[in-house]
Amino acid sequence: MKIGLLIAIKRELAAFLQSGEERTEETVAGKTVYRTRMEGHEVYAIQSGCGEIDAAAATMLLIVKYGCEVILNFGVTGALEEDLKVEDLFVAEKAWHYDFDVTPFTGCDRIGQYEEYQDEFIPLDAGLVRLVTERIPGIRKIAVASGDKFVEDRAEKLRLRESGCGICEMELAAIARTCERCGVKCLSIKCISDTFDGNGADFEKNVKASAEKAFGAIREVLKAL
Repeated sequence: MKIGLLIAIKRELAAFLQSGEERTEETVAGKTVYRTRMEGHEVYAIQSGCGEIDAAAATMLLIVKYGCEVILNFGVTGALEEDLKVEDLFVAEKAWHYDFDVTPFTGCDRIGQYEEYQDEFIPLDAGLVRLVTERIPGIRKIAVASGDKFVEDRAEKLRLRESGCGICEMELAAIARTCERCGVKCLSIKCISDTFDGNGADFEKNVKASAEKAFGAIREVLKAL
């Protein structure tokens, strides 16, 4: 199977680059794409960069140019709930694009809602989510708040949490939306790097270990596909 592996930042990418497989690389549209074989699959990995725009472009590149049949995303995330701890591991069930708002001129009545969805959430592939929860002990399903900013402010975290989201990050809405529009399955595994009371300094401290734990879960998914 052709698998696209989308990673946002260099320190998350390091977990993949240190995994030991032989790989080749090429530069396309200003991005380096790494090609390798992992757990019997042909894998194309790309570091998209931060934010929804770069993530959408990288996702489309993996699908259109390389014919990826499944897009896997892994990375670190911030907690919106007080009881979540660093290195807690989650599989995303759905994503809320909280920066998106067309309520003034469409039939959508919720911020983040796209017209074809019944609510404000973009769904991820239910079959893949179920596979992960069966394969990886202790991993939990979660709803993700996704937007173009690193959230440190406590009041903003509380606002995002009101939607039912437990974690926040900067790429998943774009990845899930692009995959859904292209008819490609999508899965995202996230690991806490900064807690509810954490900030950018906590992210810097924990990003390496949390990214490596998330990548380890991705390897288990590849074995099961």
